[in-house]
Amino acid sequence: MAIDTYKNTMGGLESPAREAVGVAPNDTVDLGRTSRSVYVGTSGDLTVHMVGQVVPVVFKAVPVGVLPIRVDRVLNTGTTAADIVALW
Repeated sequence: MAIDTYKNTMGGLESPAREAVGVAPNDTVDLGRTSRSVYVGTSGDLTVHMVGQVVPVVFKAVPVGVLPIRVDRVLNTGTTAADIVALW
């Protein structure tokens, strides 16, 4: 097992993520906790509820990679991106 040199340091939003979970887009179910960013594995459109916002927003043609957005829900309607992972 690798030694975690940084395990006792406080991480901020600029720090690397420490946890991840695959996301199944859903129009009615929240993630459970707000993400610090979202990874998209297959490019496309991404429809999300941003933190503190009720109206969904569509990010068009999101490329593969990490999108530094804090969301509480990834909606199925309007999302064509795939292989989505929420990062904390």
